[in-house]
Amino acid sequence: MAPRATLLSLAADLAAGRVSSRALIEDALARVADPAGEGRRAFVAINPDAVRTAADQADRTRAAGRAPSPFAGIPVAIKDLFDVAGEKTRAGSRALDDRPPAAADAPAVARLRAAGFIPFGRTNMTEFAYSGLGMNAHFGTPLNPHDRRTGRIPGGSTSGGAVAVADGMTPAALGTDTGGSCRIPAALCGITGFKSTAARIPREGVIPLSSTLDSIGPLANSVSCCAILDAVLAGGSPEAAESRPIEGLKLAVPKTYVMDGLDDAVAGTFERAVKILSAAGAQVVDAPFAELAEIPAINSKGGIVNAEAYARHRPILEKHADRYDPWVLSRFDVGKAMSAADYIATLAVRAELIRRVNVLTAPFDAVILPACAIVAPAIADLRDRDVSQRTNLLLLRNTAAGNFLDRCALSIPCQAPGEAPVGLMVMGKTNGDRRLLSVGMAVEAVLRKAISP
Repeated sequence: MAPRATLLSLAADLAAGRVSSRALIEDALARVADPAGEGRRAFVAINPDAVRTAADQADRTRAAGRAPSPFAGIPVAIKDLFDVAGEKTRAGSRALDDRPPAAADAPAVARLRAAGFIPFGRTNMTEFAYSGLGMNAHFGTPLNPHDRRTGRIPGGSTSGGAVAVADGMTPAALGTDTGGSCRIPAALCGITGFKSTAARIPREGVIPLSSTLDSIGPLANSVSCCAILDAVLAGGSPEAAESRPIEGLKLAVPKTYVMDGLDDAVAGTFERAVKILSAAGAQVVDAPFAELAEIPAINSKGGIVNAEAYARHRPILEKHADRYDPWVLSRFDVGKAMSAADYIATLAVRAELIRRVNVLTAPFDAVILPACAIVAPAIADLRDRDVSQRTNLLLLRNTAAGNFLDRCALSIPCQAPGEAPVGLMVMGKTNGDRRLLSVGMAVEAVLRKAISP
């Protein structure tokens, strides 16, 4: 977990005059353009003139003492799912090539811009955010920063954003999370990802996958970075959450299907992290949480995401099915086959499960578990459709539980230097976002102290 620039460190450098916004933008553009890097696959579009102009304006505003926040002039990559005024939103697809440029920023983008952040380019993603693998047949797949020689998946769907942050192109990225799309790529790429409670941040101007489960969140280099961005995205001032003491925090480890099938690297890294937290004074409690194992059966008739995704895409499919990646296209068959009665029943059973799990988790500050059951697999191993489908389901399994239960959740890196990235998922309560971020800062500090060289 080598240290990377955080929003707080960059804000301090800007305030002290050690760096300018223009210098940050030029460095970001150079990293994206580096032919030896992944910029051409991590980003699908960048307007260099626009971001340079924004940087120069930020520097003038700061010099005049009128910066809207300490973070003014810092670039943030934007997932190709958000409307940015004057830019075309394609959602990583060719099916929307005929779509006109957006007339206005999505509220999430507008809030970042109002705080002085510079929206920097459009990042690659799984087509229509409909997979946790991060592969894209249209724009290429950005390679995971770990073991790049092998060529491993970045995780999805916010694949380009995760690689942009991990490779130092930008210090943060704006993403979405329907079943793990912020946390999976964060976990596989060794950075921090945050999924907010679904209703916390407005989703207008964001191409939906599931109107019930979609949420918005940041990917960055620390929990404090995510907390600062979350505060802005939720309509507040950019503030980091206050870290809670690790001593006495009550953390539950579910002993249910989310622990099944962990590969050796994930199992060993997670076990070490639990021991570190316990030694630091956290009360780590094994909990049955058998209710979590009910989720697959509840979704057995097709699931909320598939039903809502098909309903959203049906008119596009009727016109441009030939423009979809065939692998993504095949996923709509499940939603197409689901009946309205089964969809309504799933929503009702979900609501009851949320009520029951809320009671179970009430005594705990957070639930901790591996974000993903496996480390990033090689792209070459996923060429078979059946293998890729099974891998996708396994990667989504743990993170998707948080979306289904309407929780906020973090993925925090917990691997030692040189090891394959593994994310420790810290899951909070519905609308308990700021409290969870405080817990996450305590967990992160303990892990970094114990694992860093």
